[in-house]
Amino acid sequence: MKVGGLLPGASAILTGRLLTVSALPTVACLFFVLTLVWAGAPGALRFKEAWETVAGLGPGEVFVVFLGALLVALVGHPLQLPLVRLFEGYWPERAARLEGLGRARQRRLRGPVVDLAAVPDDAAAVRAAGQAWFEQRRRFPDDGLLRPTRLGNVLAAMDSRAGQRYGLDAVVVWPRIFPLASDRVRAVVMDRRDQLDGSVRWSAALLLTSVVAAGLLWDSGWWRALALVPLAGARLAYLAAVHAALAYAESVDTVFDLHRFDLLAAMHLPLPDDHRAEVVANRRLSAFWLNVPVLQDGYLHTEPGLPLVAPAPQQPSAPPSGGAPAGE
Repeated sequence: MKVGGLLPGASAILTGRLLTVSALPTVACLFFVLTLVWAGAPGALRFKEAWETVAGLGPGEVFVVFLGALLVALVGHPLQLPLVRLFEGYWPERAARLEGLGRARQRRLRGPVVDLAAVPDDAAAVRAAGQAWFEQRRRFPDDGLLRPTRLGNVLAAMDSRAGQRYGLDAVVVWPRIFPLASDRVRAVVMDRRDQLDGSVRWSAALLLTSVVAAGLLWDSGWWRALALVPLAGARLAYLAAVHAALAYAESVDTVFDLHRFDLLAAMHLPLPDDHRAEVVANRRLSAFWLNVPVLQDGYLHTEPGLPLVAPAPQQPSAPPSGGAPAGE
């Protein structure tokens, strides 16, 4: 029986982000728990009875189970951001000791900060040190921003370093630059974000399922080992979330690389002449968005479709073709 036949319009609702991030983990974990109950938990398990129960379900009963899972997914969907923050290691004050232990462990995993200046003048050593430096920077932020979890450190490194080489504060600039990205770039960013959120949701749902299963199977003898199945799945999903976060951070970097000048154009600000001027202008702009009283030098308004490049000053002594185009 098709889902659309059970719930009118469900095929339109269960598409995209809601399906992959919320609905699938909820339905799968709910089915796992119900299977244990139908098999006789708590108590000795008889999976033949579970199969007979599933085979005997009518369309109305299937509809109720599906609707219940969908409602749980819909209610939990707005909580996705707090859930990710929890997995990043932003915990309440009463967990401060646990947070400190997590930071100490992450500091050990990071190891000593790679110092490229101390690398011997050897091609192999330089290449190895460069790779170690690159991996360390994409996986760990500066020591003062270290989080107690691997996922938190990858995302903290992204927040602190994306756009940094251009003088842009990623956290304050991101809501303004992302809408300016091209459709292809935005599709990549959104897809990788969905992978990150989906992996976190799977990990949380499987972890909760493991706890519920352990309670149901407490008096079921060796069947208690079944509670380890969702626990192992939660661990794998968390590792997948870390890798998805690395890919997401790469796509965020790409947005800053390709569309930072579109941001200036949207703000009707002139394009800088060189990288140094770009960094200075972007720092002022980031401070302005942080409500720091910084005045911009001036706006530049042009016809739609024309580049917002400040005209180069006239040099009478130089030939017309002697200078480089403005903005290069």
